[in-house]
Amino acid sequence: MAETITIRVQSPEGVKRIDASKRESAATFLKKVAKEFGFRNNGFSVYVNRNRTGEISASQNKSLNLLKIKHGDMLFLFPRNAAGPSTEVMDTSALTQSRPMSAPQVVEDEIDQYLNKQDGKIYRNKDPQLCRHGPQGKCVHCVPLEPFDEDYLNHLEPPVKHMSFHAYIRKLTGGADKGKFVALENISCKIKSGCEGHSPWPEGICTKCQPSAITLNRQKYRHVDNIMFENHTIADRFLDFWRKTGNQRIGYLYGRYTEHKDIPLGLRAEVAAIYEPPQIGTENSVELLDDPKAKVVDEIAAKLGLGKVGWIFTDLVSEDTRKGTVRYSRNKDSYFLSAEECITAGYFQNKHPNLCRLSPDGHFGSKFVTVVATGGPDNQVHFEGYQVSNQCMALVRDECLLPCRDASELGYAKESSSEQYVPDVFYKDVDKFGNEITQLARPLPVEYLIIDITTTFPKDPVYTFCTSSNLFAIENRDALGETQDFHSLANYLSQNSTSNFLEIISDFHLLLFLVTNEVMPLQDSISLLLDAVRTRNEELAETWKKSEQWATIEQLCSTVGVQPSELHEFGAIGGTTHVPATAMWSCLHCTFMNQAGTDQCEMCRLPRA
Repeated sequence: MAETITIRVQSPEGVKRIDASKRESAATFLKKVAKEFGFRNNGFSVYVNRNRTGEISASQNKSLNLLKIKHGDMLFLFPRNAAGPSTEVMDTSALTQSRPMSAPQVVEDEIDQYLNKQDGKIYRNKDPQLCRHGPQGKCVHCVPLEPFDEDYLNHLEPPVKHMSFHAYIRKLTGGADKGKFVALENISCKIKSGCEGHSPWPEGICTKCQPSAITLNRQKYRHVDNIMFENHTIADRFLDFWRKTGNQRIGYLYGRYTEHKDIPLGLRAEVAAIYEPPQIGTENSVELLDDPKAKVVDEIAAKLGLGKVGWIFTDLVSEDTRKGTVRYSRNKDSYFLSAEECITAGYFQNKHPNLCRLSPDGHFGSKFVTVVATGGPDNQVHFEGYQVSNQCMALVRDECLLPCRDASELGYAKESSSEQYVPDVFYKDVDKFGNEITQLARPLPVEYLIIDITTTFPKDPVYTFCTSSNLFAIENRDALGETQDFHSLANYLSQNSTSNFLEIISDFHLLLFLVTNEVMPLQDSISLLLDAVRTRNEELAETWKKSEQWATIEQLCSTVGVQPSELHEFGAIGGTTHVPATAMWSCLHCTFMNQAGTDQCEMCRLPRA
């Protein structure tokens, strides 16, 4: 048998070892090189010397022994295109193991593409006391700082504990290799599939398929640096449910991501509306129900230029009803987020991953935020923003984290069972002697999983939607006695009869009702109106209001017994023919319009009362 030798081949991508035999032809050896480095054609050359001398040609007559290539020799591979291997037709799957590759066909969010193009450096003025150079010079006291400079972030007011995600990327890609070997790997807590050397778990496991142990660290960066509600009306309307019932509430935040200029390469989540899904709330808990309209709501928001950026929930307990104060319960002596809330936040963040070109999976982390409406130190309602770390997302995604029943501030890493292997999870703590120790995460303080985000309201309010004092009813508030039907729509139109049509129709909850109501859904014919609201175009709105759809909506409003004197001004129908209030009645259960004189609904057969 021919003696096997190992030859090292160095390329711009790194060094690889290739096994061959002394009697092997040069052509066969070069085919092995092409396969190992992922070349699909002969777009490369291999040389004996680094200075590109002694090229090895693809000859069938010359063996490696004849070419005097011995065991352990180093050969040098150069792509024939001067621009390098990135322009060659190469097998990217073979290169993935040799170096981190950008995820294929990943289109990042617009805000990410914008921040990628920004300089991001922190420019400083000339120091009159320390700088000793001319106006065109620079020294260590005035040279621009990198966006990830920790000393600069710590001296901001207030100090910034977490750099922005794009500043973190600049830190990874700012070295001499320009991020050539950077890959943002997502943590996996599951056994790798396809290991054939042993029986599947629980009968067998090996170091190749076993997931690594996890040591929890406080994340140094955050994907969102600020949460801003466009105006106080958005938050006040959400809090009204708790004020009137005393029950807690959950909502989804719809808005957009913009640049946050207070932090280098920072990102802000701007909230324009809150959608309240079906739910059952009590004084101490909230249970989310299945929402058949969830997909439609996302589609309507997308056509309005908005997306789901987070979720919000209340945790409010009234302390003094006369003063209007609430209890201050979430603080450093208790908890900021409970373990169950962290798991829920991790679940939502996994459902809304952040697209990232530097991750082999095409996504890394999430921009989905969590907002808590709770009592502050002054016993007033405060809005606190959070995210959970990428480590927490991995533990939640792979079902490795549980809440503790008796301690809300503690989580618990599951133990391995015959159904599931769970890697060991550790966290570092300081004992009573000041020594750093490693603890098993059973139980686990959830502050290792939390990233806090500043939540603000602007000095000058911004209004994406209607600014009227008379607003349309919010969805899924039947428990409060507020319903979305044509009776409430007729009342809304009559109360806002002096405003122009675009201003009246620019209400997020009204637009959702027009699309999702069961009597006359307008999902297929409302695109023009949504474009008008998104672009604030009055001409488009005036064009849509002359359509047959709006005329039918107006006619339905008139049949429920509310006939505003100016209602006909907003539609395409002519005249103001009065329809008596007793002509028809709307079913409280299915909103079907029934003829007068009937005591039960013709559609659902439920009683009128």
